[in-house]
Amino acid sequence: MVGYGKMGAALLSQWQAAAGRPDADHQFTVIDPAVDPAAASPFPAVTFVQQPPAPDACAFDLVIVAVKPQLVDAVLPLYADRLAQGGFVASIAAGCSLARLRALAGGVPVVRIMPNLPAAIGAGVSGLCADPTATPEQRAAVQQLAEAVGTAVWVADEDQLDRLTAVAGSGPGYGFEIARSYVAAAQAIGFDAATAKQLVLGTLAGTIEMAKQSPLELDALRTSVTSKNGTTAAGLAALNGDGTLDQLLQATLDAAYARAVELR
Repeated sequence: MVGYGKMGAALLSQWQAAAGRPDADHQFTVIDPAVDPAAASPFPAVTFVQQPPAPDACAFDLVIVAVKPQLVDAVLPLYADRLAQGGFVASIAAGCSLARLRALAGGVPVVRIMPNLPAAIGAGVSGLCADPTATPEQRAAVQQLAEAVGTAVWVADEDQLDRLTAVAGSGPGYGFEIARSYVAAAQAIGFDAATAKQLVLGTLAGTIEMAKQSPLELDALRTSVTSKNGTTAAGLAALNGDGTLDQLLQATLDAAYARAVELR
């Protein structure tokens, strides 16, 4: 793994969290000039170094690019001759295309991974997109890693990956903001901050879990808890009776997708 920022660290912690999982048998080398290799690694199968090992001292099956996008051009070419026969590259760097990554890596197969923040607790959603030269075995290896941190969704091309980024990659930010606003509203009608947070987060967590387990569609579930002329009906009329919420969320995804296109 090249780079050890927040997302890289989150992914690695989950990959190493549970002994006995298939992915736990991997041996990782983390290369980042900011890490202290003298510090004891919290993971038994991880070696931390500040500089790339010499080409004749390593042969990586997979290089995971986890640096900031603006550093990829300078960093990735250093690993083209450090891959084993049949080795390949996976990247979590946003906005770096498969073609660009493959050229920088010397023409080896590349898979892009777009994880989101809940991967840090094993509840992420990761979008996956591979260039045509990636083998079924390479795709399976990346899928295994992605599923170790949550759900993995393959998309057909990079435009779909940008759209997935707008929905899932940026999605936790929308969720946190909606929850924050909901908590503030609960405080405004009389609850203290701690109680408001407990009520809101508990309600949202239970609602999402019920939606995941139920065979009913979301609109049917909404209807099932909405009595005619009751409190929920009154609240829903204020929330989205004129379609404002639908329009706002559509605008949110459109803006995020447009920005992803700009970053290509």
